[in-house]
Amino acid sequence: MQDQEFWHQKWAENQIGFHLPDVNPLLKMFWQKLGSSRQDNVLVPLCGKSEDLIWLAQQHDEVIGVELSQIAVRSFFAEHFYTPLVTTLNGLHELYQFDEISIYAGDFFSAPLSQYSRIYDRAALVALSPELRVEYAERIKSLLAPQGKILLITLDYPQQEMQGPPYSVASSEIESLFAGYTVTCLQRDEADANHPRIQKGLSRFAEETWLIES
Repeated sequence: MQDQEFWHQKWAENQIGFHLPDVNPLLKMFWQKLGSSRQDNVLVPLCGKSEDLIWLAQQHDEVIGVELSQIAVRSFFAEHFYTPLVTTLNGLHELYQFDEISIYAGDFFSAPLSQYSRIYDRAALVALSPELRVEYAERIKSLLAPQGKILLITLDYPQQEMQGPPYSVASSEIESLFAGYTVTCLQRDEADANHPRIQKGLSRFAEETWLIES
């Protein structure tokens, strides 16, 4: 997978502006739209040390994250005073487990994952360059169980005005990546003049929340 060195460096230098210190309000607002039960297992790709994992673990018995950076994974457990069981798998991944939460440390594309009835993507698709987004979407679709659902959060802005990541992913690309699935835009939140991205020079910036159903 490309871009790995980029992300390792970001975590090593603690340049993690993408990390939210609190649970994402969009997750709280829209998760019920997926009609989930405690028994639905949840996959969180490229999870970093997200607080969203804690919130999801309050709703579900099994929450599985995948994160490239061991710094991020170890920070997640340390910051919550959790002592995980750590298992070395194939020499490429380590599995960290504590109660409902398991995190695979290593490359998402080769992690030994099964199938999941719910997938939550806040900052994974938008973190990937265009050529990797196709590969990522194929991987996600292969991991989604029959009748499974995805909550996806993306960004939409003029790509030529800012270098990603996070990248802009147009609605047409999402519909293309998930062709054959039911794709519903739950919300488009258009930034106003006070938004930091607009103040830094973007002509427009929006956050979009999607429900994708197999």
